[in-house]
Amino acid sequence: MAVNRSENARSRLPVALLLCSLWLASCSSALRWNPDVHTVRPGETLYSIAMRYDLDHRRLAAWNGLGDGTYIRAGQKLRLRAPAGGGKAVAGRRSAPPPKAWPAPRWNWPTQGRVTAAFGASPSTESGLRIAGSKGQPIYAVAAGEVVYAGDGLPSYGQLLIIKHNDTWLSAYGFNSRLRVREGDRIKARQHIADMGQTRAGDARLHFEIRRNGQPVNPQQYLPRR
Repeated sequence: MAVNRSENARSRLPVALLLCSLWLASCSSALRWNPDVHTVRPGETLYSIAMRYDLDHRRLAAWNGLGDGTYIRAGQKLRLRAPAGGGKAVAGRRSAPPPKAWPAPRWNWPTQGRVTAAFGASPSTESGLRIAGSKGQPIYAVAAGEVVYAGDGLPSYGQLLIIKHNDTWLSAYGFNSRLRVREGDRIKARQHIADMGQTRAGDARLHFEIRRNGQPVNPQQYLPRR
């Protein structure tokens, strides 16, 4: 009988594993975040939300009837894709008629230091690159523009700055220990805007991005050679 019970147990094991996997799948689908809608949290701006989802802030504003998008409120639900007939999703990204292209500014490096993780080299640099340095060292604006976000609403970026250079180009600076400018400030190229902070692992780093129409591009294709 012991042998039969053992054989019966072995025969039931695949069924049990299948049921377990189906249960886990149903739980994960029930808990899965809806990628088509975002609920605005305190401290978020249209720019920080657009950056989170690799969207152009103008399209996000248009899809939600926000005008220039300067005012959104906590608890507001934002559509993350074009309304029916206004565009379609392709490969996980949202498409719409391309906005007017503005020329790129003249870029400068945001700080001194060695690039330790290139654009696309790892999951942590899918949207930018990492520059090593010392905690507290100056971070500079890569070009003139307006600060459109300053805060810690995107936890994976720490203290984050986003600068709008024109309607096409943005730059972003993450892992700062101190922000020296505020939202709405007009800044000059090479202005001291922040102090370098640390990653969660304790390494002094700057996470730096350049975005064209909301989409991250390789900063090293635009920054001057050094």
